[in-house]
Amino acid sequence: MTGGVRFATRAVPNKEPIVKRVDISSYGIPEEVARCVDVPDVGRPAAGEVIFDVLAFPINPADVMFCRGAYRIKPPLPATPGAECVGRVVVVGEGVSYVSPGDLVINLQRENWAQRRRVKESDIVRLPAGIDLRQAAMVRINPPTALLMLTDFVDLKPRDWVLQNAANSAVGKLVIRLAKMRGLRTINVVRREESFAELKALGADVCLVDGPDLAASVASAAGGAPVTLALDAVAGEATGRLAAALADGGTVCNYGAMAATGNGVNIPYSELIYRGIKVTGFMLGRGLAGRSLSDIRKLYDEIAVQVQAGALQAPVEAVYPIDDIAAALMHAQRGARSGKILVTPNGMV
Repeated sequence: MTGGVRFATRAVPNKEPIVKRVDISSYGIPEEVARCVDVPDVGRPAAGEVIFDVLAFPINPADVMFCRGAYRIKPPLPATPGAECVGRVVVVGEGVSYVSPGDLVINLQRENWAQRRRVKESDIVRLPAGIDLRQAAMVRINPPTALLMLTDFVDLKPRDWVLQNAANSAVGKLVIRLAKMRGLRTINVVRREESFAELKALGADVCLVDGPDLAASVASAAGGAPVTLALDAVAGEATGRLAAALADGGTVCNYGAMAATGNGVNIPYSELIYRGIKVTGFMLGRGLAGRSLSDIRKLYDEIAVQVQAGALQAPVEAVYPIDDIAAALMHAQRGARSGKILVTPNGMV
Protein backbone atom coordinates (compact mmCIF):
# COMPACT_ATOMS: atom_id res chain seq x y z
CA MET A 1 0.00 0.00 0.00
CA THR A 2 1.44 3.39 -0.95
CA GLY A 3 -1.25 5.88 0.06
CA GLY A 4 -0.21 9.23 1.49
CA VAL A 5 -0.03 9.84 5.19
CA ARG A 6 -0.81 13.19 6.76
CA PHE A 7 1.31 13.98 9.79
CA ALA A 8 -0.31 16.09 12.50
CA THR A 9 1.93 17.72 15.07
CA ARG A 10 -0.22 18.36 18.11
CA ALA A 11 -0.08 21.85 19.58
CA VAL A 12 -0.83 22.49 23.23
CA PRO A 13 -1.84 26.07 24.13
CA ASN A 14 1.21 28.04 25.35
CA LYS A 15 3.45 25.01 24.85
CA GLU A 16 5.68 23.76 22.05
CA PRO A 17 4.31 21.12 19.60
CA ILE A 18 4.62 17.53 20.72
CA VAL A 19 5.00 14.19 18.94
CA LYS A 20 4.86 10.57 20.00
CA ARG A 21 7.89 8.39 20.58
CA VAL A 22 8.61 5.01 22.13
CA ASP A 23 11.01 5.14 25.07
CA ILE A 24 12.38 2.62 27.52
CA SER A 25 13.42 3.95 30.94
CA SER A 26 14.72 0.58 32.15
CA TYR A 27 15.72 -2.74 30.63
CA GLY A 28 13.41 -5.71 31.05
CA ILE A 29 10.39 -7.42 29.52
CA PRO A 30 9.89 -5.43 26.30
CA GLU A 31 6.13 -4.93 26.51
CA GLU A 32 6.51 -3.73 30.08
CA VAL A 33 9.41 -1.32 29.66
CA ALA A 34 8.49 0.23 26.29
CA ARG A 35 6.10 3.18 26.56
CA CYS A 36 4.60 5.53 23.99
CA VAL A 37 5.31 9.02 25.33
CA ASP A 38 4.73 12.61 24.28
CA VAL A 39 7.94 14.55 23.58
CA PRO A 40 8.76 17.94 22.04
CA ASP A 41 8.72 18.08 18.25
CA VAL A 42 12.10 17.80 16.54
CA GLY A 43 12.04 21.45 15.49
CA ARG A 44 13.42 22.96 12.31
CA PRO A 45 16.29 21.42 10.34
CA ALA A 46 19.73 22.95 10.58
CA ALA A 47 21.95 23.17 7.52
CA GLY A 48 22.54 19.72 6.07
CA GLU A 49 19.67 18.14 8.01
CA VAL A 50 16.49 16.39 6.90
CA ILE A 51 13.22 15.97 8.78
CA PHE A 52 10.95 13.09 7.90
CA ASP A 53 7.75 11.54 9.20
CA VAL A 54 8.16 7.88 10.15
CA LEU A 55 5.52 5.98 8.17
CA ALA A 56 6.26 2.45 9.40
CA PHE A 57 8.84 0.44 11.30
CA PRO A 58 9.22 -3.31 11.91
CA ILE A 59 9.92 -4.96 15.25
CA ASN A 60 13.10 -6.98 14.76
CA PRO A 61 14.73 -9.49 17.13
CA ALA A 62 17.52 -6.96 17.74
CA ASP A 63 14.92 -4.42 18.88
CA VAL A 64 13.50 -6.92 21.37
CA MET A 65 17.02 -7.63 22.63
CA PHE A 66 17.62 -3.87 22.92
CA CYS A 67 14.58 -3.52 25.19
CA ARG A 68 15.80 -6.42 27.32
CA GLY A 69 19.28 -4.92 27.67
CA ALA A 70 20.77 -7.93 25.89
CA TYR A 71 21.89 -6.13 22.73
CA ARG A 72 25.46 -4.98 22.10
CA ILE A 73 24.34 -1.33 22.26
CA LYS A 74 23.15 -0.05 25.67
CA PRO A 75 22.77 3.73 25.51
CA PRO A 76 21.98 5.89 28.55
CA LEU A 77 18.33 5.64 29.55
CA PRO A 78 15.73 6.69 28.65
CA ALA A 79 16.42 5.47 25.13
CA THR A 80 14.44 5.00 21.94
CA PRO A 81 14.65 1.63 20.11
CA GLY A 82 14.34 1.15 16.39
CA ALA A 83 16.95 -0.07 13.94
CA GLU A 84 14.96 0.63 10.77
CA CYS A 85 11.99 2.45 9.31
CA VAL A 86 10.63 4.10 6.20
CA GLY A 87 9.75 7.78 6.20
CA ARG A 88 8.58 10.66 4.03
CA VAL A 89 10.62 13.87 3.93
CA VAL A 90 8.80 16.88 5.39
CA VAL A 91 11.39 19.64 5.15
CA VAL A 92 15.11 19.92 4.39
CA GLY A 93 17.74 22.28 5.69
CA GLU A 94 20.02 24.61 3.80
CA GLY A 95 22.42 22.86 1.47
CA VAL A 96 20.50 19.59 1.21
CA SER A 97 20.33 18.43 -2.41
CA TYR A 98 19.97 14.64 -2.24
CA VAL A 99 16.27 14.65 -1.24
CA SER A 100 13.27 16.96 -1.38
CA PRO A 101 10.02 17.16 0.61
CA GLY A 102 7.78 14.24 -0.32
CA ASP A 103 10.61 11.79 -1.02
CA LEU A 104 10.55 8.39 0.64
CA VAL A 105 13.65 7.53 2.67
CA ILE A 106 15.19 5.00 5.00
CA ASN A 107 17.40 6.05 7.89
CA LEU A 108 20.83 4.50 8.39
CA GLN A 109 20.79 5.50 12.06
CA ARG A 110 18.77 4.12 15.00
CA GLU A 111 16.10 5.52 17.36
CA ASN A 112 13.37 5.20 14.75
CA TRP A 113 10.39 4.27 16.95
CA ALA A 114 8.97 7.77 16.72
CA GLN A 115 6.56 9.87 14.70
CA ARG A 116 9.19 12.23 13.35
CA ARG A 117 12.98 12.20 12.97
CA ARG A 118 15.62 14.86 12.28
CA VAL A 119 18.86 13.44 10.84
CA LYS A 120 21.85 14.40 8.74
CA GLU A 121 21.47 14.19 4.97
CA SER A 122 24.29 11.65 4.96
CA ASP A 123 22.22 9.31 7.18
CA ILE A 124 19.42 8.74 4.69
CA VAL A 125 18.87 6.76 1.52
CA ARG A 126 16.18 7.78 -0.96
CA LEU A 127 13.71 5.13 -2.12
CA PRO A 128 11.79 5.14 -5.39
CA ALA A 129 8.33 6.69 -5.44
CA GLY A 130 5.57 4.11 -5.45
CA ILE A 131 7.45 1.42 -3.53
CA ASP A 132 5.22 -0.56 -1.18
CA LEU A 133 5.56 1.17 2.18
CA ARG A 134 5.27 -1.99 4.25
CA GLN A 135 8.07 -3.63 2.28
CA ALA A 136 10.10 -0.42 2.33
CA ALA A 137 10.01 -0.45 6.13
CA MET A 138 12.02 -3.70 6.04
CA VAL A 139 14.64 -2.73 3.43
CA ARG A 140 17.30 -1.39 5.77
CA ILE A 141 18.64 -4.56 7.47
CA ASN A 142 17.70 -8.00 6.19
CA PRO A 143 18.08 -7.60 2.39
CA PRO A 144 21.61 -6.14 2.52
CA THR A 145 22.56 -8.68 5.18
CA ALA A 146 21.58 -11.53 2.88
CA LEU A 147 23.19 -9.95 -0.18
CA LEU A 148 26.52 -9.03 1.40
CA MET A 149 26.97 -12.46 2.97
CA LEU A 150 26.63 -13.91 -0.52
CA THR A 151 29.18 -11.52 -2.02
CA ASP A 152 31.75 -10.46 0.58
CA PHE A 153 33.38 -13.70 1.73
CA VAL A 154 33.59 -16.25 -1.09
CA ASP A 155 33.92 -15.62 -4.82
CA LEU A 156 30.89 -17.63 -5.87
CA LYS A 157 30.13 -18.47 -9.48
CA PRO A 158 26.80 -19.45 -11.06
CA ARG A 159 25.80 -23.01 -10.19
CA ASP A 160 27.89 -22.95 -6.98
CA TRP A 161 26.22 -24.24 -3.82
CA VAL A 162 25.45 -22.18 -0.71
CA LEU A 163 24.56 -23.92 2.54
CA GLN A 164 22.53 -22.19 5.25
CA ASN A 165 20.69 -23.04 8.45
CA ALA A 166 17.64 -21.21 9.80
CA ALA A 167 16.58 -21.11 6.15
CA ASN A 168 12.99 -20.28 7.09
CA SER A 169 14.05 -17.08 8.89
CA ALA A 170 13.54 -13.67 7.28
CA VAL A 171 17.18 -13.49 6.20
CA GLY A 172 17.19 -17.13 5.13
CA LYS A 173 14.28 -16.60 2.77
CA LEU A 174 16.01 -13.58 1.24
CA VAL A 175 19.18 -15.61 0.76
CA ILE A 176 17.18 -18.13 -1.27
CA ARG A 177 15.75 -15.45 -3.55
CA LEU A 178 18.98 -13.49 -3.97
CA ALA A 179 20.98 -16.64 -4.61
CA LYS A 180 18.50 -17.68 -7.29
CA MET A 181 18.86 -14.28 -8.98
CA ARG A 182 22.64 -14.76 -9.05
CA GLY A 183 22.43 -18.28 -10.47
CA LEU A 184 23.52 -19.91 -7.22
CA ARG A 185 22.05 -23.08 -5.75
CA THR A 186 21.02 -23.33 -2.10
CA ILE A 187 20.93 -26.14 0.44
CA ASN A 188 18.55 -25.02 3.15
CA VAL A 189 18.63 -26.49 6.64
CA VAL A 190 15.68 -26.17 9.01
CA ARG A 191 14.45 -27.88 12.17
CA ARG A 192 11.19 -29.27 10.76
CA GLU A 193 10.16 -30.71 7.43
CA GLU A 194 6.97 -28.64 7.51
CA SER A 195 8.99 -25.67 6.21
CA PHE A 196 10.04 -27.41 3.00
CA ALA A 197 7.04 -26.47 0.86
CA GLU A 198 7.33 -22.75 1.60
CA LEU A 199 11.06 -22.69 0.92
CA LYS A 200 10.69 -24.66 -2.32
CA ALA A 201 8.11 -22.13 -3.47
CA LEU A 202 10.69 -19.38 -2.93
CA GLY A 203 13.22 -21.20 -5.10
CA ALA A 204 15.13 -23.40 -2.65
CA ASP A 205 17.01 -26.15 -4.51
CA VAL A 206 17.43 -28.52 -1.57
CA CYS A 207 15.83 -28.62 1.88
CA LEU A 208 17.18 -30.71 4.75
CA VAL A 209 16.35 -31.22 8.41
CA ASP A 210 19.28 -30.45 10.70
CA GLY A 211 20.85 -33.34 12.57
CA PRO A 212 24.02 -35.34 13.22
CA ASP A 213 24.08 -36.71 9.64
CA LEU A 214 23.93 -33.28 8.01
CA ALA A 215 27.35 -33.52 6.33
CA ALA A 216 26.44 -36.76 4.56
CA SER A 217 23.07 -35.35 3.50
CA VAL A 218 24.70 -32.21 2.09
CA ALA A 219 27.28 -34.23 0.16
CA SER A 220 24.54 -36.36 -1.35
CA ALA A 221 22.39 -33.34 -2.24
CA ALA A 222 25.30 -31.54 -3.90
CA GLY A 223 26.22 -34.63 -5.90
CA GLY A 224 29.83 -34.43 -4.80
CA ALA A 225 30.25 -30.81 -5.88
CA PRO A 226 32.18 -28.67 -3.35
CA VAL A 227 30.19 -26.46 -1.01
CA THR A 228 32.40 -23.52 -0.05
CA LEU A 229 30.11 -21.13 1.87
CA ALA A 230 27.81 -21.78 4.82
CA LEU A 231 25.66 -19.13 6.50
CA ASP A 232 25.03 -19.76 10.19
CA ALA A 233 22.28 -18.04 12.17
CA VAL A 234 22.09 -20.64 14.95
CA ALA A 235 25.59 -20.98 16.51
CA GLY A 236 26.41 -23.61 19.14
CA GLU A 237 26.74 -27.15 17.83
CA ALA A 238 24.93 -26.19 14.62
CA THR A 239 28.00 -24.27 13.44
CA GLY A 240 30.12 -27.40 13.66
CA ARG A 241 27.61 -29.37 11.60
CA LEU A 242 27.80 -26.74 8.85
CA ALA A 243 31.61 -26.75 8.96
CA ALA A 244 31.71 -30.52 8.60
CA ALA A 245 29.57 -30.25 5.45
CA LEU A 246 31.91 -27.81 3.68
CA ALA A 247 34.70 -28.60 1.28
CA ASP A 248 38.26 -28.16 2.53
CA GLY A 249 39.04 -24.46 2.81
CA GLY A 250 35.37 -23.51 2.96
CA THR A 251 34.01 -20.56 4.94
CA VAL A 252 31.39 -20.49 7.69
CA CYS A 253 29.84 -17.05 8.17
CA ASN A 254 27.99 -16.65 11.46
CA TYR A 255 25.46 -13.85 11.79
CA GLY A 256 23.25 -14.96 14.67
CA ALA A 257 22.84 -17.15 17.72
CA MET A 258 19.34 -18.62 17.67
CA ALA A 259 20.58 -21.56 19.73
CA ALA A 260 21.19 -19.10 22.59
CA THR A 261 23.41 -21.61 24.39
CA GLY A 262 25.92 -19.04 25.57
CA ASN A 263 28.72 -21.21 24.15
CA GLY A 264 29.33 -19.27 20.95
CA VAL A 265 30.18 -21.27 17.86
CA ASN A 266 31.38 -24.81 18.44
CA ILE A 267 33.72 -26.16 15.74
CA PRO A 268 36.22 -28.99 16.31
CA TYR A 269 39.79 -27.77 15.95
CA SER A 270 40.39 -30.50 13.38
CA GLU A 271 38.07 -28.68 10.97
CA LEU A 272 40.20 -25.56 11.31
CA ILE A 273 43.66 -27.09 11.40
CA TYR A 274 43.44 -30.13 9.13
CA ARG A 275 40.80 -29.00 6.66
CA GLY A 276 41.40 -25.25 6.67
CA ILE A 277 37.81 -24.29 7.40
CA LYS A 278 37.57 -20.55 7.93
CA VAL A 279 35.12 -18.94 10.36
CA THR A 280 34.04 -15.33 10.15
CA GLY A 281 31.22 -13.19 11.46
CA PHE A 282 28.90 -10.73 9.81
CA MET A 283 27.30 -7.58 11.19
CA LEU A 284 25.66 -5.18 8.78
CA GLY A 285 27.18 -2.08 10.33
CA ARG A 286 30.67 -3.47 9.82
CA GLY A 287 29.78 -4.64 6.33
CA LEU A 288 28.73 -1.13 5.36
CA ALA A 289 31.49 0.67 7.25
CA GLY A 290 34.09 -0.11 4.61
CA ARG A 291 31.93 1.28 1.82
CA SER A 292 31.52 4.88 0.70
CA LEU A 293 28.18 6.61 1.10
CA SER A 294 27.68 6.52 -2.68
CA ASP A 295 28.32 2.76 -2.70
CA ILE A 296 25.92 2.25 0.20
CA ARG A 297 23.21 4.19 -1.59
CA LYS A 298 23.87 2.25 -4.79
CA LEU A 299 23.50 -1.01 -2.84
CA TYR A 300 20.14 0.06 -1.49
CA ASP A 301 19.08 1.35 -4.91
CA GLU A 302 19.63 -2.15 -6.31
CA ILE A 303 17.68 -3.73 -3.46
CA ALA A 304 14.82 -1.24 -3.82
CA VAL A 305 14.47 -2.08 -7.51
CA GLN A 306 14.00 -5.75 -6.62
CA VAL A 307 11.54 -4.89 -3.85
CA GLN A 308 9.53 -2.65 -6.14
CA ALA A 309 9.46 -5.36 -8.79
CA GLY A 310 8.14 -7.86 -6.25
CA ALA A 311 11.23 -10.07 -6.46
CA LEU A 312 12.15 -9.40 -2.82
CA GLN A 313 9.17 -9.51 -0.50
CA ALA A 314 8.78 -10.25 3.20
CA PRO A 315 5.42 -11.28 4.68
CA VAL A 316 3.70 -9.02 7.20
CA GLU A 317 1.45 -10.63 9.78
CA ALA A 318 0.03 -7.57 11.54
CA VAL A 319 0.25 -3.78 11.74
CA TYR A 320 -0.24 -1.77 14.94
CA PRO A 321 -0.49 1.95 15.73
CA ILE A 322 2.30 3.36 17.85
CA ASP A 323 0.01 3.74 20.87
CA ASP A 324 -0.31 -0.07 20.93
CA ILE A 325 3.44 -0.68 21.11
CA ALA A 326 3.06 -3.10 24.04
CA ALA A 327 0.63 -5.29 22.11
CA ALA A 328 2.85 -5.11 19.04
CA LEU A 329 5.88 -6.23 21.06
CA MET A 330 4.00 -9.16 22.57
CA HIS A 331 2.88 -10.23 19.10
CA ALA A 332 6.42 -9.92 17.73
CA GLN A 333 7.71 -12.33 20.36
CA ARG A 334 5.32 -15.16 19.52
CA GLY A 335 7.10 -18.26 18.34
CA ALA A 336 4.78 -19.15 15.48
CA ARG A 337 4.25 -16.21 13.12
CA SER A 338 3.75 -15.95 9.39
CA GLY A 339 5.50 -12.61 9.02
CA LYS A 340 6.82 -9.40 10.53
CA ILE A 341 5.01 -7.12 12.94
CA LEU A 342 4.93 -3.50 11.77
CA VAL A 343 4.05 -0.30 13.63
CA THR A 344 2.72 2.83 11.93
CA PRO A 345 3.33 6.03 13.95
CA ASN A 346 1.38 8.38 11.66
CA GLY A 347 -1.61 6.34 10.49
CA MET A 348 -2.02 3.03 8.70
CA VAL A 349 -0.10 2.31 5.50
